[in-house]
Amino acid sequence: MKKVLTVVFAIFALWSFAIAQDKTPADTAKVKGPYQFTLDYEIPHTPVKSQARTGTCWCFSTVSFLESEMLRTGKKETDLSEMFIVRKTYPLKAEYYIRLHGNSTFGEGAYSHDVINQMRRYGMVPESVYNGMNIGEKKHNHSEMSRVLTAMLNAIKKGRKLTPRWKQAFEDVLDDYLGQAPEKFKYEGKEYTPKTFLKDYMQLNPDDYVEVTSFTHHPFYSKFDLEVPDNWCHEKVYNVPINDLERIVDASLKNGYSLVWGGDVSDRFFKASKEGYAIVPAKDWEDMTKKEREKKITEPVKEKIITQEMRQKAFDNYSTTDDHAMHMVGLAHNQTGAKFYYIKNSWGKDMKYGGYFYMSKPYMLLRCVAIMVNKNAIPEDIKNKLNIR
Repeated sequence: MKKVLTVVFAIFALWSFAIAQDKTPADTAKVKGPYQFTLDYEIPHTPVKSQARTGTCWCFSTVSFLESEMLRTGKKETDLSEMFIVRKTYPLKAEYYIRLHGNSTFGEGAYSHDVINQMRRYGMVPESVYNGMNIGEKKHNHSEMSRVLTAMLNAIKKGRKLTPRWKQAFEDVLDDYLGQAPEKFKYEGKEYTPKTFLKDYMQLNPDDYVEVTSFTHHPFYSKFDLEVPDNWCHEKVYNVPINDLERIVDASLKNGYSLVWGGDVSDRFFKASKEGYAIVPAKDWEDMTKKEREKKITEPVKEKIITQEMRQKAFDNYSTTDDHAMHMVGLAHNQTGAKFYYIKNSWGKDMKYGGYFYMSKPYMLLRCVAIMVNKNAIPEDIKNKLNIR
């Protein structure tokens, strides 16, 4: 009986999800442009949200991923609170920054593992319980708060002997801007703490989620401390060859698992908002003539075949940097049959595809810094090589 109810509930959740979406796969075929896309696999996911004027893409993308994980496991659509995680992350970053006398990264950025780590430590709450907008704004805006917190820490670290008061003062500033995080709350008629909400309502295991990358400056099938500024807590990620990275992404999507993609969106051919795609043309921008640069793309262009060496060079020379994270929710192809990935962004719905875009296989491989995935979605042979249990 439990199995029957679970199946019925999962079907209902998927039906509810389909109604809630702003754009269905059929809509993409109606959009005019040089690229026409067909979705082959689409993972159930929640509607697009906006990080607005914050540097919290790491949290929006990963929380969206967790919302999909709930749908995948038969839970109903749930809007989780990004700002609860942000609120819990800031004090940890601040303490680390002060302990190192300011010789670490402090700012709005972080990484997918910070969401998982804070969820493991503190639990989770719904958006309706804690939205992090404590001063009456309609959209998130952390500009002033970020400046205040940074200035505060820089003043504190100059002290010859620190008082025990600075931590509470830091917490008070966060409470003023974001609000106090709840210790207990009611949701759908039941009382929870953030930890019991994770355990009893979400029913997700933080240990199921891992990060994977592909670089040659560390041994393959091992773990290393990912050398990017936002990895302030020095979390280790798994390292695999580029072909295995692609296999993990594709196998996950084909088997109903979404992913978090973190990487570079500063490329000139990242045209997600206006054109709805991100590509890597065969010819580099620097090698194009003025006429070629100004020529409007009217049909799919030939793209580079990305090698392990190209990927490493781009990371080493800062062509690929860690500047954005997004939720990968589908696998698609264009009218020539080329593979693309369907990406849910956190820049709101003011994009060609209503908050979504299509990322080519070359772009995904070249500009990816790391992905987060459910470990159970990784092909068995790769998982064994990584010694993941």
